[in-house]
Amino acid sequence: MINIRRASDRGFFDFGWLQTHHTFSFGDYFDSEHMGFRVLRVINDDVVAPGKGFPTHPHRDMEIITYILEGALQHRDSMGTGSTIRRGDVQRMSAGTGVTHSEFNASATEPVHLYQIWIIPNAKGLAPEYEQKLFKDEDKKNRWRLLVSESGREGSIAIHQDAELYATLLDQNATLECEVPNGRHAWIQVLSGKVACDGEILGPGDGFHVSNLEAESLPVRLEAIDSAECLRFALP
Repeated sequence: MINIRRASDRGFFDFGWLQTHHTFSFGDYFDSEHMGFRVLRVINDDVVAPGKGFPTHPHRDMEIITYILEGALQHRDSMGTGSTIRRGDVQRMSAGTGVTHSEFNASATEPVHLYQIWIIPNAKGLAPEYEQKLFKDEDKKNRWRLLVSESGREGSIAIHQDAELYATLLDQNATLECEVPNGRHAWIQVLSGKVACDGEILGPGDGFHVSNLEAESLPVRLEAIDSAECLRFALP
């Protein structure tokens, strides 16, 4: 039922200041069989060394989401936005017609661990936008907390695509289900800990996708072997 993308099969680069794993083709990493999934284009797992970061660079026509696991990241962009993103914060930058930005580790002593996610927007040439919100860990405990949606419902961040992003923090032995409606698709990414799904054990960096093209609704059930943190994408 599930199609697994193992952490060990991802692209990996160690630049000294940056250790980065690419679930899908990105930059110098190319894999014709892993160019993305539906409108989900990039899942990068990055660890940035203290005081280091990404110098000013451009983006356009992409919904870029940053999710912080540990540490803090300083953001500056051509829209005049300056912020520090910490554990629990989710940042969305709609690149639209074009934006430049930089991202640096805000600490001189501790690394920052983050996931950067790109989602293809439903239209090109949109005006650039920025949004950032805090989602407390207690709101993710053993439930799917909606972080990102097209409508911005339930206090989520709004994006320009019919896609949703959820997060959960599972206690050991906790179980959690999600339903994949007919004609929809899901990608689940394990950030930490271990979970079981469909007879498979998945650990940090592992991801899998499920497509429902037949049933009215397809249940997907996670069981936490250890305390675990996961993201779930609901995709068209």
